[in-house]
Amino acid sequence: MLSDCGANYVPNYQEKKIVYFNKMGKANTDDTLRLAKERFDELGLKKVIIATSFGDTAVKALDYFKGEELVVINSMYGFREPGKESLKPEAKEKLQAAGATLVYTTHLFAGIDRSISRKYGGITMTQFLGQVLKMLGEGFKVCAEMAAMAADCGGVPVDEEVITIAGTGRGCDTAVVLIPAHSNDYFKLQFKEIVCMPRGRTLKG
Repeated sequence: MLSDCGANYVPNYQEKKIVYFNKMGKANTDDTLRLAKERFDELGLKKVIIATSFGDTAVKALDYFKGEELVVINSMYGFREPGKESLKPEAKEKLQAAGATLVYTTHLFAGIDRSISRKYGGITMTQFLGQVLKMLGEGFKVCAEMAAMAADCGGVPVDEEVITIAGTGRGCDTAVVLIPAHSNDYFKLQFKEIVCMPRGRTLKG
């Protein structure tokens, strides 16, 4: 028997736009931020989690989002140089002045696992999970990773949708709507919508 598709029919789906970039990387930064802002407003979200190494991408996000909406995820102290942060002092000052939340913490899919791999070789289950997520792109993996990093530091709730923004190398090229989870209950994390991501997985051609 055919479903009733008459006047009373209410479809059980939503149609949403996903943008696929031909190439990955920094060149997509402005488009990614613009698209993320559009979806952020459409869904009435409250928080944006954004990855940054040196602060440039996070500062650029201030052109699109209010400072208090931003949860900026930076690597732990010592990630690039022992005892030091990678965030530029001028970027840090701008972000703090705007009211952004700055999070410095160990990468979820690295941490002590990376020390084990460097010293003894091989790969741990935690690192393997990160590699599986990379099959959808470096930026997608980072979005999934930093959602738990932000939740563990109290930067975002675990019962509300947020938008996450990350990239491949520098800048950003991926935006994902999700509900975060703490690292000790990671498989409760829920992916809701992909806003944009690279279709091409190379910086060439």
